[in-house]
Parts: sequence; C-alpha cells; structure tokens
Amino acid sequence: MPVFERQELSNGLRVLSAPLAHAQSVSCFVMLAAGSRYERADNRGIAHFAEHMFFKGTERRPNSRDLTSTIDGIGGEFNAFTGKEYTGYFVRCAGENRDTAFDVLLDMLRHSKFDPEEIEREKGVILEEMNMYQDTPRDHIGTVYEHLIFGDNPLGWETLGTKETIRAASRDTFMDYVDEWYTADRMVVGISGMVGDDLTPMLEDLLGDMRANGNASFPPVTLDRSPGPHVRVQHKDADQAHICVGVPSYPVDHPDRYALQLLATVLGGGMSSRLFLEVRERRGLSYYVHGSAHSYTDTGTLVAQAGVDITRIDEAVKVVVEQFQRMADEPVPADELEKARSFAKGRFVLQTESPQGLIMFGLRREVLEGRAVEPAEVLAALDAVTVEDVHRVAQDLIARDDLYLAVIGPFDDEERFTALVD
Repeated sequence: MPVFERQELSNGLRVLSAPLAHAQSVSCFVMLAAGSRYERADNRGIAHFAEHMFFKGTERRPNSRDLTSTIDGIGGEFNAFTGKEYTGYFVRCAGENRDTAFDVLLDMLRHSKFDPEEIEREKGVILEEMNMYQDTPRDHIGTVYEHLIFGDNPLGWETLGTKETIRAASRDTFMDYVDEWYTADRMVVGISGMVGDDLTPMLEDLLGDMRANGNASFPPVTLDRSPGPHVRVQHKDADQAHICVGVPSYPVDHPDRYALQLLATVLGGGMSSRLFLEVRERRGLSYYVHGSAHSYTDTGTLVAQAGVDITRIDEAVKVVVEQFQRMADEPVPADELEKARSFAKGRFVLQTESPQGLIMFGLRREVLEGRAVEPAEVLAALDAVTVEDVHRVAQDLIARDDLYLAVIGPFDDEERFTALVD
C-alpha cells in the first residue's frame, strides 16, 4: 500500500499526504520551488528575507504576536527554512488542530502585509544573522566551497544575500519576488500523521483561487571544468582551520544517485567511515570530519568537510585527497559496502519514521522532481547497488585535476594549498 497520496486542487496545486494510523499529531507543511537560486544580483537574499517577513503579520492577524500566539495556543511548533531550490513553512501540532494550523500557514503565505516599518526593523535581524554566520567558519566554509565550485551565480551565492542587497530591499522587492515565485504551480501542500477528513475541500477554499505562473525558471549553472586543482582561501584569524574538498557530482534525478549515496557513505558517513577513521581516529587531525553528496536539479557535488589543526592542515588535506583517490583506484570491499548500505538504510528509516521526517522527504522529491518516491522504492534501490556500481561512479567523478579545495583559516597563500591537491 502506498505511503503517499497525491491530489490536485482545481488550479493544479498539489497536495501530498502521508497518513499514519498510530499518530496523534500532524505535521502541516507548505513547500515551494522557490529559494535563493531564484534570485538576481539586485535582490540577493530576498528568498530568506521573505521567509522572515511572512511571520510579521497579515490583515487578519496584524502582527507577529497574533500569528505566533495562535499556534502557541494549540501547543504547536511553528517554523520555516530557506534553501537554494526550495523554501518550506510548517506547523506541528495535535491532529485535532489541523485546520487551525493550515489557516495560519496559508493566511501568512497569501496575505502578509510586508509592512515597510517591519521590513526596516527586520533588516537589523538579518544583518546580525549574517555576522553570526560569518563568525562561524564551520558553517561558512560550505558557502566558500559552493561559490568556488558553482561560480558567481545564484547557486554559488550565499543564501542570506549581501549586506548591500539587504539594506536596499523595499516592499516592492518582496512583492515582485512573491508574485513571481509563490504561485500555485510551484507550491505543494504536505501533511503527515493524523491527517483527518475533509482535507481537500478545506484547502480548495483556502487555495483554489491561487494563480499559476508556468514561465518562471532559474538560470542554468555552467561549472568551471578547466584543468584543476581549484583552490580558494579565506583568511580568518583562528585556532582551527576548516576545509572542504570535493568534486562536481550528479543532479537529483541521476540514475546513479543511490550508488553515489553509498559512495559518500563509505567515504564519510558515520563514525566508521574512511574519513572518520583515517583523519580523526588514526591521525588525530580533527574533531569533526564527514563526507556527503549534495544534489540540485541540474548539478551536484561530492564533498568532504573537516575542522583541523592549523599546524597540521597540510597533512589533513593530503589525507582527505588520498581517501578520494582511493575510492576511484580500488573497488570497495563487499563487506564494507554492506556496512554502508545498512547505515544508509537505517538512517533513512529513522528519518521517515516521524510524521515530519516522512513528509519532508516526500515534499523534497515532489517539489524538485515532480514525484514523491515511495520509501520502499528507496530501500530497494539501495539494495540494488553493487560494488561495480560504486566503483564506476567513483571513477567517473573523482580525478585529481578536478578537485576543489576551500579553506578558512589564518592563511593567505593559495599556492601552498594548490600543491597539496595537484
């Protein structure tokens, strides 16, 4: 029996539901194919800034307290997130309060005031969020790396935007962005847990008059595939350096996506991965180290990240590069692949066991690919990956002249690091 049920409203807006018979709570989501990748140079950061402003009041609920007190009044959790290719808003609450949760969510997404005084006040909040982020190199290194590998375009830009574009934002900036991207064809409503009855008629009343905008799109990314290595160093006085080493990878719908997932798991997933054992356990070069595959609709990256001793950074980079190359040079032993497969499947089960995790998984697939894959299909696809698949993907992706290295730390000499990954 399918886990996900998919329906459409009269205007084509999609509704994805995942009823769970045992659940007493409900997770109510709205996710849109609208994120920082859909920005221009003159409105960078508007996707994330708009996420903040939707919580500032509507005509029916004039200020943020009116919105939040309604959700607090039902004991719910209320939040949102902005990524490169999607933005999500959600309320988690007792199943009996489902209608209240959606009334608040859809009121704010359709009728927010974007009051100019609130916009000016929130600019200070966003600017301080930027300062916090830039002062946290463990978080910021990912931005430095993505700008290096994806380039000077929306996919390579920082989601928060720039201080200049945030200061320059006006009410018209928000309204233009929302009118273009917050449309029926880009929105998916998701619900999981104690779904209840009469969901579609309620959503039809709240969203059935919403228009579509089928012409909207984002600019494609052309990666710099010139002979490498490619290195970027951002100087920051600190007692620890943060590094990302990686290669271009596959988009979300690539047929080898599951082989790539297991490759990333062998490389850097969990405390028994190759990177963890070699970089931390055997050599004591870092406290944290991990590897992962990040995929977007038309590209992706396989990347390792670590925080390392500044006096031993050369050794750390060398060891990480060696582990990448080893994946391409040698097939993964069968027993190591089975361990990685069990790890990946176990983490997926943990993710999709809760109403929130289950519907977030389905929504990401629905928004980015147009289809929510059944969890059983994912588990079967992971089971089907062979040693040969993983080795083929590793050889396809990993080559010394394609390595990208980003560094944050008390360094200025990029040539020094170029030699390490050359």
